[in-house]
Amino acid sequence: MTNLRVRPITPAEHLAFIAARPSASHMQVPSWGAVKPDWRAESLGWFEEASGQPVGVGLVLYRPVPKLKKYLAYLPEGPVIDWHTADLDRWLDPMLAHLKSQGAFTVKMGPPVVVRRWSADAVKAAIADPDARRLKDAAPTSYEPRAYEVADRLRRAGWQQTEAGGEDGFAAGQPRYVFQVPFAGRSLDDIHRGLNQQWRRNIKKAEKSGVKVVQGGYDELPAFYELYAETAERDRFIPRPLPYFQRMWTALTAEHPDRMRLYLAHHDGEILAAATMLTVGRHVWYSYGASTSRRREVQPNNAMQWRMMSDAHQLGADVYDFRGITDTLEESNHLLGLLRFKAGAGGEAVEYLGEWDFPLNRLLHKALDLYMARR
Repeated sequence: MTNLRVRPITPAEHLAFIAARPSASHMQVPSWGAVKPDWRAESLGWFEEASGQPVGVGLVLYRPVPKLKKYLAYLPEGPVIDWHTADLDRWLDPMLAHLKSQGAFTVKMGPPVVVRRWSADAVKAAIADPDARRLKDAAPTSYEPRAYEVADRLRRAGWQQTEAGGEDGFAAGQPRYVFQVPFAGRSLDDIHRGLNQQWRRNIKKAEKSGVKVVQGGYDELPAFYELYAETAERDRFIPRPLPYFQRMWTALTAEHPDRMRLYLAHHDGEILAAATMLTVGRHVWYSYGASTSRRREVQPNNAMQWRMMSDAHQLGADVYDFRGITDTLEESNHLLGLLRFKAGAGGEAVEYLGEWDFPLNRLLHKALDLYMARR
């Protein structure tokens, strides 16, 4: 087996590799670097030394440390490599060497490796079970034994798993738990039958009430943002600024016209809900959602999600991804309603391997840990 070489590649080379795969995270496409202006982006390629053939790619985001020429190197939901190979060091060692040469003091990555899945019925049962405080307390519907092998290889190589921090299981990085609806091999009628009764009733009610869901563009982002800011206040999270979404739209749609879409739910001349949708290959994400507290009885959110799911199916999606969910099942948790809403769409809760750190400079890495703990 030949050695692997890691070197910077052009965005075009990066995109060509991603385009040849069924899917990859939207945070591992070249355009995602332009969404993060506070980070320096670099596309990396893995090449077989003998043949020179590309076998993997990764988007690295470098965050500078004030007053030092040192960086946190971050590969969100990446890199895009063969994670289940027995010789994972052959892939990660040359990456670490390159990142160290670029001044990285620590490396953070998120292997896109699924560990366990819980069906919507299993999630519903777990919420009703007084002994289940977290999702991991409930028996999974299925699990992937190879994920534990990946985790074991990473630990032996010196990688450290990031503790699941943040409120209600939402870490400072990317969500470890998400909710996904499998589309592969299913008709739209099959997917509709997989919705629970409440979802189906709400979609019908929205239709009868005259809710219209339309696609918007760059000019409608301020209208989306108005609802998003209201949602942030209601649901107690810090909103991103409007320019973030404008950069996101400009960068992603320049790379591919369907990379990002905006949907708006109208009723009687007012926008009641809005959401962004992202697509890479056959994976579609519901990315950011927003809604007003007014006229909730006409069910704009269900109508909007069903339109997005229908469009995703038409695009040939294998999976519709609702993104992050809380892993806390207690009734006092204000995010439990969001989990119930997503589980109502059928599908399954999915646990990923989480994020992992490799300290290249242990002193600076420890200082970063202390800083993040105080935030």
